[in-house]
Amino acid sequence: MAVPARPNGMDQNEEQEEGLFDEDGEAWDDPDNDIPLHLLPLAVAAKSGDVDALRVALDNHIGSINDPIEDGDTVLHLCCLYGSLSCVQLLVERGANSEVKDEEGAIPLHDACAGGYAEIVEFLINSAGNSSLVQRMLATTDAEGDTPLHHAARGEHLNVVQLLLSMGASPEETNAYGKTPAELADPGTEVRRILEQAVGI
Repeated sequence: MAVPARPNGMDQNEEQEEGLFDEDGEAWDDPDNDIPLHLLPLAVAAKSGDVDALRVALDNHIGSINDPIEDGDTVLHLCCLYGSLSCVQLLVERGANSEVKDEEGAIPLHDACAGGYAEIVEFLINSAGNSSLVQRMLATTDAEGDTPLHHAARGEHLNVVQLLLSMGASPEETNAYGKTPAELADPGTEVRRILEQAVGI
C-alpha cells in the first residue's frame, strides 16, 4: 500500500524524503517516470480531470490522440478510468477511438464501467453512432474474457449494470473463468438479483 512519506519515529532533525513509500519504508518509483515526456501533459491532464489543461495538451501534441500513454492506455482510457466526463467529451469530439484496446484488451468502456461512471458509459454508448458499433463495444472482452458488464457487476455498480442491460449487453456471456456477470456480483445484492433475473434464474 502506498502512503505519503511521514516521520514515523524519525528524529525531528532528520531530513524527510518526499514521495510514496511502501509499508517497509522503501521508496516507490514515480509512476509518471515511465511516461514519455511528450505524453506527460496528456497523462497529467487526464488523471486530474482538468479539461482546460487537456485541451492545451491536445493542441500541442504532435502524435495521434490514440497513442498509448501508459500500460497501453490511451488518454481516453485514462479519462474513463479517472471519471472525467468533460475530458471524455472533449476527446471524443477530437476523434479519440472508443474501440482502441489497452495492453489487457480493455476498451475505454471497460474502464468507465469498472469505475461506475454511468454518465461516461451513457456518453460513450450514445456517441457510438450506430447500433452495430454499440453491440460490438458491449461484447468486447478483455484478456480475462470480461465484457464491460462483467466489470460493472464486479464493482456492484447498479446504475451502470441497468444501463448496459437496457442497451443490449448480454448477461449470459462467460469470461475466461466461466463466470457470468451475475456470478461476479456479491450474493444477495441488487446487482446480483437484476443480473440473475435477466438470465431467467
